[in-house]
Amino acid sequence: MSKPSTAERDKKSNKESVDIGLYSKRVTDQDFAGQPCLFLDRDGVIVEDTHYLHRVQDIEFIPELPKAIERANHAGIAVVIVTNQAGIGRGYYGWPEFEKVQGAILKHLSDAHGNVDMVLACAYHADALGSFGIADHPWRKPKPGMLMEAANTLGIDLANSFIVGDSISDLEAGSAAGLRRGTLVMTGHGKREYSEKSEIVFEEWKSDGRFEATVAETAAKAIFDWIESINLRKDVP
Repeated sequence: MSKPSTAERDKKSNKESVDIGLYSKRVTDQDFAGQPCLFLDRDGVIVEDTHYLHRVQDIEFIPELPKAIERANHAGIAVVIVTNQAGIGRGYYGWPEFEKVQGAILKHLSDAHGNVDMVLACAYHADALGSFGIADHPWRKPKPGMLMEAANTLGIDLANSFIVGDSISDLEAGSAAGLRRGTLVMTGHGKREYSEKSEIVFEEWKSDGRFEATVAETAAKAIFDWIESINLRKDVP
């Protein structure tokens, strides 16, 4: 199935599209033109990384995140999930299983007053099966394709947006998309990624000066700190 254009998807705010390796669903119809976006990785950030999560009963939520998302909602910030799903490409599960898990996650967040505006996923992987076996697909993080698609659909301001992930590749996707800031959390794979990869990459970003990478214990902490900082900046004459 070919993936509908952004314009076609915008005709219905809840229009859902799935092609062989890409998933895009706009959950709300709120207007975010010119507003920043909060990009969130899923496994290891919103929910515990249980290794190719594909069953609702295996979902384990990381505490406090709904409150942070609610805060972003109140600030008029778009909230978008961007997740690599190599398990689909490897044949461990399919899009129906992904949708059941994703639906349960969105319901949990919404029930706690934290609303997500869009979900994007990429199943392509260099070692995947058949047509899923595409290396360096533009949507697969660290490539910025999912973030760019969200920007095209929602009209968000990428430069002032923020990404939270448990992998260096999440932050690399943010940097490649033109974001100025991102945070690596210590949940999921975060501690390992920080100890094994962060020193060189963080130093490169610091030297370059275009992307600010920080570290936080949880996504909730990262989000609250970011929103507070942008509010303070707005208050400065």
